[in-house]
Amino acid sequence: MEPFSNRVTRLFGIDFPIIQAGMIWSSGWELASAVSNAGGLGILGSGSMYPDELQDEIRRCKAATSKPFAVNVPLLYPDIERHMEIILQEGVKIIFTSAGNPKTWTPMLKENGLTVVHVVSSTKFALKSEQAGCDAVVAEGFEAGGHNGREETTTMVLVPAVANAVKIPVIAAGGIANGRQMFAAMVLGAEGVQMGTRFVASAESSAHPDFKAKVIAAGEGDTRLSLKSLHRCGCYIIILQNAPRKQKPGVHRLKSYSKYWAGPGLKRVCMREIWKKGSLKSGRFAPSSGKYGRQKKLYKRYGMSSGRQFQIHSKCHNFK
Repeated sequence: MEPFSNRVTRLFGIDFPIIQAGMIWSSGWELASAVSNAGGLGILGSGSMYPDELQDEIRRCKAATSKPFAVNVPLLYPDIERHMEIILQEGVKIIFTSAGNPKTWTPMLKENGLTVVHVVSSTKFALKSEQAGCDAVVAEGFEAGGHNGREETTTMVLVPAVANAVKIPVIAAGGIANGRQMFAAMVLGAEGVQMGTRFVASAESSAHPDFKAKVIAAGEGDTRLSLKSLHRCGCYIIILQNAPRKQKPGVHRLKSYSKYWAGPGLKRVCMREIWKKGSLKSGRFAPSSGKYGRQKKLYKRYGMSSGRQFQIHSKCHNFK
């Protein structure tokens, strides 16, 4: 099969414009290297890693793949300077930044030869990213799992708006999990897609099997928006519907619930058997049934022809 070619594939040196999101606790070296080996771009999610853990994950990923991979860095991370130092020391070539001002780190990263991509939730921030020198942006619609922008702009509205506003490549994210949705995103002006929830259910993801099963079993309407009452802090989170979330905690109850939203508590939710107690971060996309397989044969056929929608066939069930 001939590799696909557009600005995104050429920018990253990959075969297909498919990017695996850098999810906390769920996207370590095994998943990132598997996606990269399959022809996409795997990303290490550094937001849940201490500096020494990030360094170890980068080294393991380099040992597992000779293909390009990236590191995602939330710019609000408390030890951001050390993370950036390790990324430069280890020779990482691609970085995805989020949750902060791209002007803070992009100039330094570009001076050191890195390809820089920033995640945005609005045209305003897409333009700021372009002005800061970013090579591409991820236009993340409100369907995306985890933390989202205050604007609540959906992927179908955001992607064409950003594509019209900037000259750099646009990668669509939020509610994308199959070939038809990817094709739709590219018709809207994106030149690639970033998927998180779709990959968290794969065999190589470090998420707990119960978490994966919950994602696979989820149907329409099984996600909800959490923390919207705290709109001033901008900490909206898209999660799967779960038992404790049926209540609407007020601000005074934030501390009692926060142990399952972030830090070690979220790690326990993602990686251990307490998912019934915590918030399961998940994107909103068309439900499927069955089990997702390994990623090494993910991109078995990738193409477009008259009378047929854009398709991606794989060992993974129904990914078309």
